[in-house]
Amino acid sequence: MTHDRKTRRIRLNLRRRGLLKGAAAGLALTLALGFGAPQARAAEGLLALVHTQAAGDNGPVDSMIARLNELAEETGMTARAIYAQDPATYETIFRTLGDAGATVIVTTFAEVGEPVKALAPLYPETRWIELYADPVEPALPNVATVSYDYHLGCYLAGVFGALISESGTIGYVGGASLPTLNADLNALRAGALSVDPDITVLSAFAGSFQDPAKGQEIATQMYTEGADFIQTDSAATDAGIIAAANEAEGRMVSAISPAQYRLGPSTVATLVSLDFGQSLYNEVSRALDPGWSGGHVSTGLGSGVIDFLASPVFAEEGPEALAAKVRAVWPEVEAIRQKIIDGEIEVPFDTTL
Repeated sequence: MTHDRKTRRIRLNLRRRGLLKGAAAGLALTLALGFGAPQARAAEGLLALVHTQAAGDNGPVDSMIARLNELAEETGMTARAIYAQDPATYETIFRTLGDAGATVIVTTFAEVGEPVKALAPLYPETRWIELYADPVEPALPNVATVSYDYHLGCYLAGVFGALISESGTIGYVGGASLPTLNADLNALRAGALSVDPDITVLSAFAGSFQDPAKGQEIATQMYTEGADFIQTDSAATDAGIIAAANEAEGRMVSAISPAQYRLGPSTVATLVSLDFGQSLYNEVSRALDPGWSGGHVSTGLGSGVIDFLASPVFAEEGPEALAAKVRAVWPEVEAIRQKIIDGEIEVPFDTTL
């Protein structure tokens, strides 16, 4: 068999593969693309997503994988979504994708920052995008980082919670006490206090973004303590928070993804939406432009990525009295949203608890 025929056969096999997951993803790619010049293979057109949280979250990761596949269909390129569960595998996975001539590598969350910073200069033809990341210092021309002003949406959730609450107690459950999530909690509290200086804001961190049982335990306790509205901020852990809300009447949740509407059609009243899928789609589309260069992108309200939304499912299937109250307070929430966009209200990014 000639080298050219062998190369064509490997490329055909790559197209037929499903998503690569787990630490074995790096090894699988190495075996599939273990010979030949990387520049020759780059013509294949590989779009890779390396995600550090598991798929099946009805939220960020599922959304990113769906939009990655959509982009691959539109461009005729190959998509690979790889679950990097173990930090010890990050470098191997990134090196393997770089050696494979990946056109774009998208990574998620701050923990991948150092491996990307170390490896991106070794693969200058590959364009790297870090979602939910701080700027790279010093800047690298083939690395883009994206941050999200999610705390602005949380401020609106606090405003809404204070307006909608009958008990005068609302809650917040985050996945972990990280600077950005601390800022989300502080913004929610500030928004609530701007409406009702006497409101009680309960808060807790689950210690995991993938533990629905813990989320349910925490939320059940908050509802028992009098909360009637809880803002989630914990990815797959959110499913447990919504399950706790579903256990009794009068409980409401503000979630993070439209996929969660159906987990609680009569309880998920709103979303602080961070559409990671749309963000991935936007940034990869930009990266495919020949004139692209790296840098930092800050994403806030009005961008189509971050927003505070009322659930259309809750409007149809939620308790009529609560659905009517959502409609009644929504113009006030919208007015405050516009003031934030216009700069009339400044929401501090406060990471101190």
